[in-house]
Amino acid sequence: MNPPQIPLGPLQARELRGALSGPFDLDLAPGHCTVLSGPSGIGKSLLLRMLADLDPNQGRVSLAGVSRESLPASTWRRLVTYVAAESGWWEDSVAAHFTDLDAVRPLLPQVNLDAALLQAQVLQLSSGERQRLALLRAVVQKPRFLLLDEPTAALDPASREGVEQLLKRLQAEGTGLLVVSHDAEQAQRLGDIRLQLDHQGLHEVAP
Repeated sequence: MNPPQIPLGPLQARELRGALSGPFDLDLAPGHCTVLSGPSGIGKSLLLRMLADLDPNQGRVSLAGVSRESLPASTWRRLVTYVAAESGWWEDSVAAHFTDLDAVRPLLPQVNLDAALLQAQVLQLSSGERQRLALLRAVVQKPRFLLLDEPTAALDPASREGVEQLLKRLQAEGTGLLVVSHDAEQAQRLGDIRLQLDHQGLHEVAP
């Protein structure tokens, strides 16, 4: 299914807050990567989940000037897609999680995955395989913005490089990225903008 006809434009949040965090103001541009860092437990994952409207929150959030409230929740989450560090799997087989296997097959070698994994059971997968397949599960939906929570945390260097190259290609095609990472070198490789979330709030840091 194709995304609704919303023009390319920024993902913006104003006074975004949850029960335990915020308020946050945030501007993310299409085709750019913002890397978010900060201490464990400070609320980075919660911020991504609030942007994707997965956790209760208040504030104004819009995509290309279109308010989140004007779209069905399922549509918003397909356009602004959150990928957890450990994503959920609700069927036994890997293939059951993809509506278009032909779309995902060409992406598998880009992230060091064998096509045979599409015929595997989820319980047979390593944590790194699950992490990469969850990313591809999101990518094939063609979101406008990907909100990625430590997308390479479980990966070896070769697989990490494959994921980073895929993210750079998506970025070149206009996808906006917000990536949580504790890896300073990765932040330097990927980030056009670097944000820090700490007890003083959310603020931009120098490269």
